[in-house]
Amino acid sequence: MSSTDLLLTFNTGSSTVKIGIFAIDGAEARRIGKGVIDFRAEPLSLGLTKGLQIVEMPLKAEVTEDLHGVIDETFARLADHFDMTATRAAGHRVVHGGDRFTRAIGLDAAAIDIVDALTPLAPLHQPQALRFIRALRHLKPHLAQTASFDTAFHATQDDLVRRFAIPRALHDEGIKRYGFHGLSYKFIAGELRRKAPRATKVVVAHLGSGASLCALDDGVSRDCSMGFSTLDGIPMATRPGWLDPGVILHLAGQRKQSFEEIEDLLYHRSGLLGVSGISADTRELLKDGRPQARQAIDLFTLRIAGEIGRMAATLGGLDAIVFTAGIGEHQPEIRASVAKRLSWLGLSIDEKANAANDFTISTRESRIAAHVIATDEEQIIAEEALSILRDH
Repeated sequence: MSSTDLLLTFNTGSSTVKIGIFAIDGAEARRIGKGVIDFRAEPLSLGLTKGLQIVEMPLKAEVTEDLHGVIDETFARLADHFDMTATRAAGHRVVHGGDRFTRAIGLDAAAIDIVDALTPLAPLHQPQALRFIRALRHLKPHLAQTASFDTAFHATQDDLVRRFAIPRALHDEGIKRYGFHGLSYKFIAGELRRKAPRATKVVVAHLGSGASLCALDDGVSRDCSMGFSTLDGIPMATRPGWLDPGVILHLAGQRKQSFEEIEDLLYHRSGLLGVSGISADTRELLKDGRPQARQAIDLFTLRIAGEIGRMAATLGGLDAIVFTAGIGEHQPEIRASVAKRLSWLGLSIDEKANAANDFTISTRESRIAAHVIATDEEQIIAEEALSILRDH
């Protein structure tokens, strides 16, 4: 392959897609651009960053179920800035691999059908990735495509950790803890090996609109806060995190709420938004002086700190904490609040370093290190896609 060959990554969310443009440079995938399409925006546009250049390009295509028009026009707009004829592969983030996929795979028709069959395990996220996979397959039928799974990184967890206390037959059918945000945690594990190799027992807090924590033992996943679904664990922007199953029984039984109503409540009306009644955005809540805004923040940091303590028990100790993703990387107030709740563990934060979002934000006297590391899921997708491409 020449140094001009390109590799694309597609990181799909519920309403956005992040597109990574990478140059294949020897054995490395080197990012040369990134784009984002927010499907909630009107009119639709492709935001492109190339070096210091930031361009907003309107898209005229209608958003259809098959996305053929949007993908076609997106490639045409990208061709104004990159040689898209040099594209050799496209890698996709797929939320759920179940027990079937514990590593990245090449996507042929049979593999796509298997990924589709896992949709009941991630009904809101899996279809979005499949739309882009199928649209690209229609537009570029000979383009190699790969899938990187958010669940795969957690396949190293012990069976005991992955079990719910439910009948064994249900566990054997696949009702178990899977864990998510695995691509982010895989990237952080690699960064820790480079930047803090002595920290072996680490809890990583991936804090964004979706949020979870992962216990790493020498870079290997041993536990995580999200389980069977992306609703589990700590409170998120609009998702509740841990919830007594009796609440669901009460809503369905006593209040006669429909499945659709309960699903909407859990995915879109709970979490920070539900507690505050104001916003799902921690930045807005931190600025708001009303007590319900403060309570939402306090609940968020209380649950994060509590989960770190639980994971320390799984690991049998704790060397360091890592904050990552949008909130974790950029909001010192949240980090400081979590750290204050963990002072009993000997965690002490350097206020100046924390305010500057430095790599190390703990003091020299702190018994536990605290770090801030920017995550890069697209880099992992690109590296895994390149590895598959080279093996075939």
